[in-house]
Order: sequence, then structure tokens, then C-alpha cells
Amino acid sequence: MHALLLIVLHAALCCATTNSHQENIETLMDNVLVLRVPHSLGTRVNVPLTCLEDYQNQPVFWKKNGMDLNPPLQGNQVNILVEEMDGGNYTCHHGSDGSYLNHTMILIQLDPDNRTVILKEKSPEDGHIHCSAPNYRGSFHCTWTRTESRSSAAVLLVKAERNLEKIPCELDADGSGVHCQDVNCPHEEEQHRISLKVYIHSYSRLEAYTKVFYLRDIVTPAKLPNLQSSDGKVFSWNYPDTWEKPCSYFSLQFQVKVVQNGHSCNSEEYIMHKTTEETKYVVNVKTKRYVFCVRAQDKHTGGPWSHWTQCVVNKQNVKC
Repeated sequence: MHALLLIVLHAALCCATTNSHQENIETLMDNVLVLRVPHSLGTRVNVPLTCLEDYQNQPVFWKKNGMDLNPPLQGNQVNILVEEMDGGNYTCHHGSDGSYLNHTMILIQLDPDNRTVILKEKSPEDGHIHCSAPNYRGSFHCTWTRTESRSSAAVLLVKAERNLEKIPCELDADGSGVHCQDVNCPHEEEQHRISLKVYIHSYSRLEAYTKVFYLRDIVTPAKLPNLQSSDGKVFSWNYPDTWEKPCSYFSLQFQVKVVQNGHSCNSEEYIMHKTTEETKYVVNVKTKRYVFCVRAQDKHTGGPWSHWTQCVVNKQNVKC
């Protein structure tokens, strides 16, 4: 009697494990199903698949990742048992000649999806995705980096929107970034954030990464052009060509820094460090060998700084 009770209990648990996640099957896009499962061992879920409505009474055979199933799976409507992370691409074929009819890719996403392994975290502030824009015209670029163990992971889908309005995007050729163009007036104040969601998969594992931001938070001026000096003391530069005009409305502020000769502009050891709104600066230091550095930031938003532009001063020799 005790053994019979154990058998009944085991069957009930298996049934619960197999069927309890039916509500977590979602159609992400055409021919792609996402199965959300908890990060635990022993998950077994039945996933219903349909080949084509027109083949309801036709001989239909199924393959997984191009291989015949053992035992064979036949029928226009079938149930696939997915165990743990073992998804795959299921194709259905006409019985008479084996010709391809349709396919369904089953991907697995951990729920809650808090164990990301496909992309590297760029920084605690940026997360896994870094976004930047050269101005307020609505064009922005976002990038990510795959981990070494998932270097062949592929981007499945990119969704971008602002206030439920879709933003068109184009994936970079290497799949490591995306260019998007928001229809946005530079003179309007942003009322809603942009939401970017990137779906990327490695084999059957799917991970979704989200970035939410205002355009003003990611606008980064280009490197300052035409940096020059007449005598190694007076330096001047221009606004970037890509920056919005009029400059009186889209004002920049500039950070100037003098560091020792041979040091990087990013060095924390500096001779002089100032902020100005002018596109000219007079250096008054004793040394005749130094590096003059300048970069720009949106004056009104305090957003990201541009990359440094520099001149190397060696007495009367100035190289910019």
C-alpha cells in the first residue's frame, strides 16, 4: 500500500511539472515560441505545435534541428516535450516526398530572467547596453558585447519605442549594435523615455535585455574640431559640425585640462583644470612642455562628455 502511494504521488508530481508552465508559453514573433521556466532542474513542459492548417488530414512528419526524431513524430498537430533548456528548431515535412512545409523555433527563457550569461555588463551604470547620440535629431546607436563563451549568440529581435510609438532600427552587420531613428523635434522637451529591448539567443537559450532612457541622457558631443594654438599659450576650437544650431540655444560647456608631457588626458594628475563656455582658452603655466586637453558637454543637461581633443606642447613646437 505504501509503495502504491509513492507511485501515485510520483506520477502526480511529474504531471504537475509537465503541465504547470503552459501559461508561460508565448509567441514572440512568427515561427518563434518562448518557453519561460524557473531556474531549477527537472522542468518538463508539453508544447503544442501546429504545422499548417491546410494539412490537417495530410501525412506530416517532424524533425528537430534537421534530424529525424526517434521515435518518429507524425501529425499536423503534435505535442513536444521540452525538458529543461532543450529547445530547438522543429520543422514539419510532407510525408510523400519529405518536402519542407513549416517550422517553429522553441527558445527557453529563465523566469525570472536574472541569470544573464550572453552579454557582458559594460558598467554598473550602463548595464549590458551602452547608447549614445551625437545630437537631438533622434538618431542614436546602442552597442553590446557578447561573453567569450557565447560569442556566436545571435540577435533575434530588437524592439524600440517611445510612448507606445515604434522607433525603426537597423541591426549592425556584426550583430553587436543597432542604429535607431526617432522622429523627434530637437526643440521639444522630452516627455517620455525611449525603451529599447534586445532579444538574443545562444542555441536554445534566450535572454532579453532592456535599456530605458531619455535622449538627453545619452547625447554626447563629437570630438571638438579645429583645435589649434598660435603660440602654445592661446588655444581655440570650434563646435562639432554634428551639433545642433543655433549654438546660442544648444550651448556647450568645455572642460580644459593641462597635464604633464607624456600623460594621457584621462590622467587624474593634472597641472590645471577649468571649465569654460568660451571656445578659446589662455594657458598660464610655468612649464613649457605639457599636453593641453579639451572636451565638451551639453551645458543644460549635464550629459556625457565628449572624447578629449589634445595638443602636445614642447616649447615652441605645438602639435594638435
